Amino acid sequence: MEQTEHLISRAATTHHLTLAGLTQLLEDASSEELLCRAADEVRQQYVGDGVHLRGLIEFSNICRQDCMYCGLRRDNGKIERYRLTEDDIVRLAEKAKGYGYRTVVLQSGEDAYFTAERLASIVRRIHAMDLAVTLSVGERPREDYALWRAAGADRYLLRIETTDAALYESLDPGMRYENRVRCLRDLRDLGYEVGTGSLVGLPGQTPEMLARDILFFQDIDADMIGIGPLIPNGDTPLGTAAPGDFHLTRRMVALLRLLLPEANIPATTAMETMVPRGRELILASGANVVMPNVTEGDYRRKYALYPGKICVADTPADCRACMGGRIAAMGRYVATDKGFRRRKIRKH
Repeated sequence: MEQTEHLISRAATTHHLTLAGLTQLLEDASSEELLCRAADEVRQQYVGDGVHLRGLIEFSNICRQDCMYCGLRRDNGKIERYRLTEDDIVRLAEKAKGYGYRTVVLQSGEDAYFTAERLASIVRRIHAMDLAVTLSVGERPREDYALWRAAGADRYLLRIETTDAALYESLDPGMRYENRVRCLRDLRDLGYEVGTGSLVGLPGQTPEMLARDILFFQDIDADMIGIGPLIPNGDTPLGTAAPGDFHLTRRMVALLRLLLPEANIPATTAMETMVPRGRELILASGANVVMPNVTEGDYRRKYALYPGKICVADTPADCRACMGGRIAAMGRYVATDKGFRRRKIRKH
């Protein structure tokens, strides 16, 4: 226990650990509460008590990729496909602003209908509303990313899911790990706030692989890191896999806060799908962002990444009011700025 306490203290003060130290803390379930308390203290010190709400617009569930764990995968013939129009997307962004959001997240499968120029037009219209715009639409050429950045996109989310190249390519057929990394580096070069993250519980994944993920996120100086557990989808090849471990995922979030103290870290919907009040638990373990869904109607159900997704029957207004109340009950508050990363540490 003494060595565990030393590792946690070192992480909290120096924001560095070795691969072996990270692996040890990920494996040590007995240290979870101590680890998460330390992460919450570092969160309070570096990013404060504000919780940033990002309004999530899931505008298409059509995808050209065939990832083994994802309900949107190309070869899933059971999902009901949909695609919103440009005007529908902009209208949802207008409503999001009315609910008090300062950022919208435009997320979809890799839908070829949304060409670089089509998406740029949408970004321009939303940027003109004085909203921060985050895109999450997958792998694209650098010139597409550059066009969207020029149109006003501020952030880009592209989860790597695992930094083990062999595991990545076995679960993402037809995709190349080196291209995923290329995308992240292009986004950084172009001036985006870069978001990435991991899926915890992939078949064959080890705690050491997760520790390497953390070091990778530190190496690329990620601005946002989203971590979620694998929730097997019966309509995918991983439908019978064991679900990811909530507590291992929680320890991962806490270690990310300790090693990347300024980063924006969401309490993901998947965490609450697994455990009641899971988002509060993760907010108390280092997280400072929640992304309530502002997509309306049946589209919320059809964006079926995994089964059992919470809040699919709620309205966007319900979600906004609910999260605001829950955050206040924790003694935290909903931040009113756009939530850009505030740098306090100079990168060496």
